[in-house]
Amino acid sequence: MTVRTAPTHEVGAARLRSVREMLDLAFEGNFDDEDWDHALGGLHAWIEDERGIAAHGAVVMRRLLHGGRSHRVGYVEGVGVRADLRRRGLGGEVMAELERVIDGAYAFGALAASDAGAALYRGRGWQVWEGRVEAFTPAGIVHLPEEEGGVFLRPAAGRPLPDPAAPLVFDWRDGDVT
Repeated sequence: MTVRTAPTHEVGAARLRSVREMLDLAFEGNFDDEDWDHALGGLHAWIEDERGIAAHGAVVMRRLLHGGRSHRVGYVEGVGVRADLRRRGLGGEVMAELERVIDGAYAFGALAASDAGAALYRGRGWQVWEGRVEAFTPAGIVHLPEEEGGVFLRPAAGRPLPDPAAPLVFDWRDGDVT
């Protein structure tokens, strides 16, 4: 099985429907329309087999404010592996391709991990953000203490990670901000 990549507009409507169906099953009902919207507009990496989509992930551009500077960040979304193929390295193959994109195009990578997914990211060198998490909202900047401990960062090739002494301030979006 080979990892394929394409921007959202080149993936095709039928394949996007298949990806969404796989993610709905992989997340056991905890993947909603806003989560799907967050995974669109960037670059998708996926693996297919004779049964359809086996694994998927996407990287989208987001802006994070840190230390008075706005950073272009490769934000990882919609990572999932079909239940019958878990623990066979497919998630790692998809992540390797997304990390290649982050290394070439962004200041660093970021993602919010579920408890089930955290081991994959830790094993690939992603680090839990130890600092404060905030977000720009329609009401101004707000602290998101419930997100702390679940945000992971990965430096892009040759670049440092942000200093946790200053908060990460996420751009606003509907649904989960991180």
